[in-house]
Amino acid sequence: MKNNQAKITLNIDGEEKTFYYDILEGTKGPSVVDIRSFYKDTGLFTYDVGLTSTASCRSEITYIDGGKGELSYRGVDIETLAKKHTYLEVCYLLLYKELPSKEQLHAFDVELRYRAYLPEGLKHVIAAFPDNSHPMSTLSAGVTSLAAF
Repeated sequence: MKNNQAKITLNIDGEEKTFYYDILEGTKGPSVVDIRSFYKDTGLFTYDVGLTSTASCRSEITYIDGGKGELSYRGVDIETLAKKHTYLEVCYLLLYKELPSKEQLHAFDVELRYRAYLPEGLKHVIAAFPDNSHPMSTLSAGVTSLAAF
C-alpha cells in the first residue's frame, strides 16, 4: 500500500476482502478517496444521502462546500462576483482564469458583440415559423441553420 492510498477492508458474504483506492488531493478542502472502480471491485454501491460526503467531479472552475455555504468560481467567492462584478466579467473569469482589466473587458465586449451578429437570412428562417410554434423547435432549427450561413 502506498502512502497516498486508502485501505478498505469489507466483509462480503462472510469473506473478508481488502481493496486499495487512491487518495486525491483537493485544491481546496479535504482530500478524496477515488472509488470510481468500487462497484466493479466489490459489486456494491455506496450510499450517501444528499451526496454530503461525495465529490461528484474534479473541477478547476467551481468549488462547493454546501455545509459551510461556500461557492466560488476560480477562487472568487460567488457573493463577491454577484455584488461587485458584471456578467461579462464573470464570463471572462470562467474562460481566462482571471478577472479582466478595463482594457481586457472592453476588448472582450467588442469581440462578443462582433460574434453575436445574426445573419439576415437566419432572421428570415426564424420569422418563417408560425407564431404559435414551440420556442424550442424554432430555436433548434435556427441553431441548425447557422451551419448554412
